[in-house]
Amino acid sequence: MLGTRRPPLAGDALLGLLFPFWQLVIGCFVLVVLVAGTARLMRRGRTRMGNAMLVIGAFIVGVTLLGVLAGSRG
Repeated sequence: MLGTRRPPLAGDALLGLLFPFWQLVIGCFVLVVLVAGTARLMRRGRTRMGNAMLVIGAFIVGVTLLGVLAGSRG
C-alpha cells in the first residue's frame, strides 16, 4: 500500500468550488459585525472612540511586530 495514490474524489472538486463562496460568506459576516460595532462605538461618544482607536492601533502594531519577529526566525 505504500506509494499508491488514490485519484481525487468528486467531493473534493465540489468542495474546491464552494470554498471561495464560504470565504465570501465569512467576509460578509465579519463586515456586518464590524459596521455594527463601529456604529455602537460612535454612539457612545468621542472619548470612547479615541480610546478604541488607540487600543486597536496598539493591537495592530503588536501583531505586526510578532509577525516580523516570527518571520525573521525561520
